[in-house]
Amino acid sequence: MTTQVNPVAARTPAQTAQPAPTARPERVESSRPARGTGTSAGRRSGTRRRRRLGPGRPIPFGAALGPLLLLALWSLGSLTGVLDERTLSAPWTVVSTSGDLIASGRLQESLLISTQRAGLGLAFGVLIGTVLAVIAGLSRWGEAVIDGPVQIKRAIPALALLPLLILWLGIDEQMKIVTITLGVFVPVYIHTHNGLRSIDQRYVELAEALRLSPGQFLRRVVLPGALPGFLLGLRFAVVSAWLSLVVVEQINSTSGIGYLMELARQYGQTDIIVVGLVLYGILGLLSDGAVRLVQRRALSWRRTLAD
Repeated sequence: MTTQVNPVAARTPAQTAQPAPTARPERVESSRPARGTGTSAGRRSGTRRRRRLGPGRPIPFGAALGPLLLLALWSLGSLTGVLDERTLSAPWTVVSTSGDLIASGRLQESLLISTQRAGLGLAFGVLIGTVLAVIAGLSRWGEAVIDGPVQIKRAIPALALLPLLILWLGIDEQMKIVTITLGVFVPVYIHTHNGLRSIDQRYVELAEALRLSPGQFLRRVVLPGALPGFLLGLRFAVVSAWLSLVVVEQINSTSGIGYLMELARQYGQTDIIVVGLVLYGILGLLSDGAVRLVQRRALSWRRTLAD
């Protein structure tokens, strides 16, 4: 005789409390976003992709913004007393002193002499720097002979050469113009030489294939290729000319803006010293702006972040 066991009755109490397993699988939640949410997110993503990564559109009169802000801070410091009048004259005092110097004719005379010195030194320096850069850039022998001495001069500041130049040339105009020339030709040489050596080799091969003469190669390939570097060197050169002028006009000089400032130092006239500094700053800013304008016109074929 056999005994049948009921499976329900044979389950333990813990097994009885658990729910019975179901045969159908559980529903899986969809990972797709709701209607409308994906469209707006896509638009935002597209906007981010279309956003420009450059510096943005040019600001009208943006070049004057920084100097005007500096002038505002200077005026604010003078008004509030943060800047002592004996240490740094107020802007309105500088304007009044400039008017007095113009009325007496001293400012125009000093400005004319200083501009002539800086212009002559700049012209000689640009000419020498360009010629040396072309010779060193187009000839291995030229580079071997010229580049080393120029790099040595680059490491020696113009102020360190002044005692030797005074012994050789005295304290006349010749010494001043030579000092400015030595300070100018180095940046012109460095950047023009770099521009020459950066010319694409394929242009040289094309010139060889077209059988261009050395003069045609220089005019059609070398000079256009070196022009961006030359103009960049010219920007540094104009600033170097004014810096060298400040040095030479304050040592044994009897004319110019530097002499005016040195004379004011002896009499404790801070306002005249500040007039000279402001004048140097304005001349440097205008000179750099003129070179940048020429650079923009001459290199109008380039598309850069500055456009």
